Amino acid sequence: MDERTRHFRRLKRLRGAARRWSVIGGGLTAATAVLTPYAGIGIADAAWAASAGASVALAWWRWSDHRQLAAVEPPPAPPPALPGHRLVAAVERFPAGRQVLQEVRRQRNRYAVRGSAVAQAWDRLDRASITLGGLTGRLTGPGEGAVLEAATAEHWLRDLGQRVASVERALPLTPAENRATLEQSHISLSDQFTAGVTAYERLVAAAASYVAEDGHPIAGQHPGLTGLIDATDRLRGLAEGLSELKRPPAPAA
Repeated sequence: MDERTRHFRRLKRLRGAARRWSVIGGGLTAATAVLTPYAGIGIADAAWAASAGASVALAWWRWSDHRQLAAVEPPPAPPPALPGHRLVAAVERFPAGRQVLQEVRRQRNRYAVRGSAVAQAWDRLDRASITLGGLTGRLTGPGEGAVLEAATAEHWLRDLGQRVASVERALPLTPAENRATLEQSHISLSDQFTAGVTAYERLVAAAASYVAEDGHPIAGQHPGLTGLIDATDRLRGLAEGLSELKRPPAPAA
């Protein structure tokens, strides 16, 4: 829900609440005015009067809130959503659809750098990113900071890789007197991208080491493995005991 829709929905709720409390306050005030002279002043009349006063006060507050909100300039309307965007949003609601869209985006980005000097390094970045995605759920505690750093570094590397591919496509169109300078810039950017991918791969390897060491017990076997072995032994013992109970006794000699 966008901010403009939320603004008008809140305005509608305040208007409805103000009308509701106005009706209640008017009804209670009328009942108090009629019943008090008719039956005299007593405890019930005090309750009627208090309810009427509270309802009128709430109605006044709701109308005041409504006027204040109505005086505020509503947020601008969002741009109209394209049909394709609606379809993508609907598909992304499902885990399988989200994975398919991620693969489509990955292939589209890979197509943008195909045939360039960074194509192989881009493939390495894709493999490292997928590997880190499988480790992310297990990088808890100190490892969470590394996940954020990796996301920032991956965004920078992908932007840099596409920049290198764009510069490389522009090289044949560059005049001869300016081509040497552009080639040097291209080589520098390409080397920077390759070095960044190598550093990213080392980060993924370190994350895998952290996950592996975090899964090791402090000493001996993991409690889960020990419990599994104990449960197996107990079940085997129960099965053997039941087998002996159901076995007919041997005939006396």
